[in-house]
Parts: sequence; C-alpha cells; structure tokens
Amino acid sequence: MQAPNKILSTFDKFLLGGLGCGVFVLCVLSGWIYYLVNRLPVPRSEATQIVNADYPTIISSPSIFEYPTATLIPTLDASLPGTSIPSPISNSFDGIPPSGKITFTCYINQIDQICIMNADGTGRRQLTDLEATAFYPSVSPDGQMIFFAAKQASGFEIFSIDINGNGLKQLTKNIGSLYGPELSPNGERILFANSGNGIWLMKPDGKNPHPITNRDDIDATWSSDGSRIAFASSRAGDRQLFVMNADGSNIQQVTDLNNMGGRSTWSPDGTRLAFYRGPAGDHNIYVINVDGSGLVQLTDGGDNLGPSWSPDGNWISFTSFRDGNNEIYIIHPDGTGVTRLTNNSISDWQPRWGR
Repeated sequence: MQAPNKILSTFDKFLLGGLGCGVFVLCVLSGWIYYLVNRLPVPRSEATQIVNADYPTIISSPSIFEYPTATLIPTLDASLPGTSIPSPISNSFDGIPPSGKITFTCYINQIDQICIMNADGTGRRQLTDLEATAFYPSVSPDGQMIFFAAKQASGFEIFSIDINGNGLKQLTKNIGSLYGPELSPNGERILFANSGNGIWLMKPDGKNPHPITNRDDIDATWSSDGSRIAFASSRAGDRQLFVMNADGSNIQQVTDLNNMGGRSTWSPDGTRLAFYRGPAGDHNIYVINVDGSGLVQLTDGGDNLGPSWSPDGNWISFTSFRDGNNEIYIIHPDGTGVTRLTNNSISDWQPRWGR
C-alpha cells in the first residue's frame, strides 16, 4: 500500500518543480522585456541637438517627427499648461524697477513655444501653440511684434507674430535653416543666421533675403542705432565675438577667450557687449568693451546663458540653472541686484528684451 503513495509523492514533486521553473522563466522574460523597453532610445529632433549644443542645461526636449504648417492658439496667463504665474520678488529691484517686455522660449507640453511677460515678471502669456519647436524670439523696436524661428518640414523658418498672439506669418521658405531673427532699429531689415551660410538680411515682409557674410557665423544682433552688428563665429579658430558694419564690412574681433558661447547683446549706448562663456554646465555672464578691453564677470556659478540688455541700460536679463531648472533672471550691469523673474516647473530660457 506504500507504493501508490510514493508514486503520488514523486508526481507532486515533479508538478511543483515544473510550476516553479515556469514561474522563474516568466519572471526572467518579463524582466528582459522591461529592460529592452527602457533601453529604447528617446527620439530627438534636429532642434534638440542644436539647442543642447549651445544651452547644455536644457533638461527636456521635444520629440517631433512630423512638422506640419504652424497653427496658432493664443494662451493667456491662467490657462498656461503646467505652469504657475510668477510674480516679482518684493523689494528686489533695488530701486530701479525694470520696464518694457521680455519675450522668451517656454517649454510647454514637451515643445518649445514663444512666451512674453512684463519686464518685472508679471503678465506672462503664451503666444504660440505650434506643433514643433519655436525658439530664438526677439521683440521689434516698437514693442509690437515678435520674430522667431520655428521648425517646418523643410527646416527652421522665420516667423512673426504680434504681442497679442495674433497675425502669425511665415516670412521665409526653403533658403536654409534659419535662427535668431531680429528687426533693425529703423524697422527696415530683419537680421538672422542661416546655419552654415553666414549672416543674412531681408525686408520685414520676407522679401530680398541675402547674405552679408559667408562663414559659419551665428547669433547676430543689432546695435541700438542700427549701424553695427555683433555676432559669434569660429572664423578665426575657436568661437569668439565679432562686430561689423551693418552692410557686413569692417569685421573686427572683440574677444580672445576660451569656452565662448553664442548669443550676445549690445549696451544701449553701443560701447559694450554682454555675453556668456565657460565650460559646459558652468557658464557665466560677462561684459566687455567693444574694443576688447574692460572684461568684467557678472555672475559666479549656476550656469548662466543668453544675456539681453534692457533698453534703458539698467538691467541685463539671462537664463540660469542655479535653482535646478532653467529660469529667467535679471541683473544690473555692475553685477548687483540679481532677481528671478520666472519660477516654473518647465524651462524658461532665451530671454530677449524689448520696449
């Protein structure tokens, strides 16, 4: 009578062992599948690669594969997705409240868009709701129009929009990948960089686009009187700042420094340039005379980028990562009065000051 029980016991052991092996195999397969899924590369757009090259602390980036024609749905303060409406830090403007407006790039729903706010950080509005990257904004001299670059099927094109989020217009088509548009002080010409093909000019309606330099020059900006243009270039070796006449003549090198960034900004009196430089993740804002003398460092730590001088000359806006997220700050040209204007869970960056 013991034999049947022995046989049954052996069978039970076999059955239980098989089930155990099966569970083990399933666990291994599940773990392997989870590993593969999480190892899949995150898609990156051309915009991501360009942005990160010059602004290494951008912590998130768009993943867009199709770039349809831009559409516009203006968004006001209270409906900004995923953001809070910042207010100025009380008693932080050191007796000289900033005036005018600041346009900037704001990262909304995993896509860079164009936003605008008052220079004291109030009145924030999202101007664009495009389906692909929009960045490098600037304000027209009269403070009524914003010019920026946006991704289209053929590459980055130049657009304009008014400060209320109306009248979106595409100004260029199929002449290259275009960045950093800026209207001249007299309102007659738009300055922009054509990637790998120099600095270009065109009329405000997009007509007559033509180059004024033929090197890999980037981040061009007008002097306040429109007579000169500052830009960054590696034409002499490592990237440095240069200035030239508005027609592209009389190019002169301003800096001879290592780890130079791209975007710069003129002081309103045309005697100085503010710019950023430093190793990846540790950029700082500097000011220098246009003749290359008088170098002054304004910030110390926090990864600071993309300065823009206020029209009244009292402030310089910039992007900083000092609080663990890209936010917009302002500082006096002597390095005092540092004040944060934005305070959001998303990245706010590339500020450009206007009236």
